[in-house]
Amino acid sequence: MISKHSHEQSERGEGVEVVQNEPYEDPTHGQGQFTEKRVYLNSKLPSWARAVVPKIFYVTEKAWNYYPYTITGNHS
Repeated sequence: MISKHSHEQSERGEGVEVVQNEPYEDPTHGQGQFTEKRVYLNSKLPSWARAVVPKIFYVTEKAWNYYPYTITGNHS
C-alpha cells in the first residue's frame, strides 16, 4: 500500500526518488545496505511558500541499515 502510494505520487513529480541503494560494509556493524532517497515535498507546502521556494523542493534522507539497527543522517 505504501509502495503504491509512493509510486503514484512520484508520477506527478512528488513522492520518493531512490538515488542510491547499494550494499555497504561498516567496520563496527558489519554488512548492511546504504540507501539515499529524495522526498519531494513541494505540493505539501502552503501556497504562499510554494511561491518563494524552488519548483523542485526535496529533503534528502540517508540510511545505513544493519539489521536490526538503522542509522540515519550523516555517517562516515
